[in-house]
Amino acid sequence: GGKDLPGGDLPGGDLPGGYLLGGDLPGCVLQYASTPSTSEVTNPNKYYTMAGSYKDVVKRARSAYNGGRTLSVEHRRRQLQQLRQMCLDHKDTFLDALKIDLRKPQLEAMMLEVNAVIMDITYTLNRLDKWVKTEMVSSAIPFDRSYIYNDPYGVVLVMGAWNYPLQLALLPVTGSDANSQECVQVVCGGVEETTQLLQERFDYIFYTGSATVGKIIREAANKFLTPTTLELGGKSPCYIDNSVDLNLAVRRVLWGKMQNLGQTCIAPDYLLCSKALQDPIIKKVKEVLREWYGHDPKDSPHLARIVAERHVERLASYLECGKVVVGGRFDLSDRWVEPTLLVDVPENSKVMTEEIFGPILPIINVETHVDAIKFINKREKPLALYVFSKKEAVKELFLRQVRCGGVTINDTLFHAASSTMPFGGVGNSGMGAYHGKYSFDTFTHKKSCLNRSYNPLIEKVTRARFPPYTEKNMKALISQKDPGDGPGVLHHLKVFTKYLFSMSIGALLLFLYIRYTYVKV
Repeated sequence: GGKDLPGGDLPGGDLPGGYLLGGDLPGCVLQYASTPSTSEVTNPNKYYTMAGSYKDVVKRARSAYNGGRTLSVEHRRRQLQQLRQMCLDHKDTFLDALKIDLRKPQLEAMMLEVNAVIMDITYTLNRLDKWVKTEMVSSAIPFDRSYIYNDPYGVVLVMGAWNYPLQLALLPVTGSDANSQECVQVVCGGVEETTQLLQERFDYIFYTGSATVGKIIREAANKFLTPTTLELGGKSPCYIDNSVDLNLAVRRVLWGKMQNLGQTCIAPDYLLCSKALQDPIIKKVKEVLREWYGHDPKDSPHLARIVAERHVERLASYLECGKVVVGGRFDLSDRWVEPTLLVDVPENSKVMTEEIFGPILPIINVETHVDAIKFINKREKPLALYVFSKKEAVKELFLRQVRCGGVTINDTLFHAASSTMPFGGVGNSGMGAYHGKYSFDTFTHKKSCLNRSYNPLIEKVTRARFPPYTEKNMKALISQKDPGDGPGVLHHLKVFTKYLFSMSIGALLLFLYIRYTYVKV
């Protein structure tokens, strides 16, 4: 499953997979990489049962899809409506499960999990009729009909992750449901279950998790040349200069960093600022943390917990990579790591070479925004970039020179919250994108279709392609130019056809006028 956790560490709630259906025809297989709470359930199969092998599951899904029942827009709409209703009906169940497993504050769980899914489904439902329409395009030859058909890929495997178990599983499912799939089989587990699933043939694979596992997923997909979307992570930098409102900037950075206690793939991973700005930032961070979480953040109901003890140990090891100026405490038994700032951090230390995925924020000093860009570009392409500046030239330079998945300027996370923009990585942070229309497009093959008649005029224009080949025929075939480069032979033919049609209409009207006038006299 996601983020390299073994099956026993995967959290989640008691979510009946069959509820996703609203019918008995599967057309998609969903691997929901979460099990019921590990503190309460030792055997995940107590809640989820498999009818036969994974091969049988995929076979049933493919048989249902090939039957054609899932292709109608009405069926897709019904599936999406039922998926949304499931989220509404079981909202409290989801919130309780997230509270038990990650101790997520209700506001975070509702905003970034339940409501995020509901809003994306609603957005899709309101536009589905438009998205599925066949797109007519211009043709190179007059009288041809050219169009792009939105063809669903077919049987899809979606692999979610534990840090946002609802959002990261069901947002891709929204796109697959909009493309005629149905999700009926929820597979819980980790490495073993994932390995077995990947031995089967799917028409599309969608994975969210670490780059390490992403490479394994890609390698398995290559066996069948299966198209794949990889939503990975990495180290998302955050730059702050001295032109900003520091009070607002620090609040916005800390908000993005502390969501799910830093266990967010697009959380600010490290902070870049000048040496002169470092101390004011530290001072403001202390003030804001005390305002939000009180004198002891561990007692605050507004902070989540780390998913597993071994990840607390991993995060604790990062505390040795620099000087702790804020926070620094941790509690293994409570799966707790305090919001922490580090300074004097070596560039090649573990905390600067591994994705942190926790509430630790190293500060790296750079003199200028140009130095910040050079620092970022020496590393793998990040999933997100955050720039805090009032200077338009600075913002523009970051946008032009840093290759990354997405950017939010003067805030954090918000570029990933919109259904109108694609969310995805580049390079080591992933491939492909989704959210809103881009989820629909992800699971859609754009099939080019051309329909040609037996019009003798078309045959006259194109007969130069047939043997015997001659110099004259070759010149006739290559004389056609793109309309943007000037008129070619076919362009003139189109113009002639248009004028001929206009003249025919004019002649008909003239004939009717004369006939009407003659009869009247």
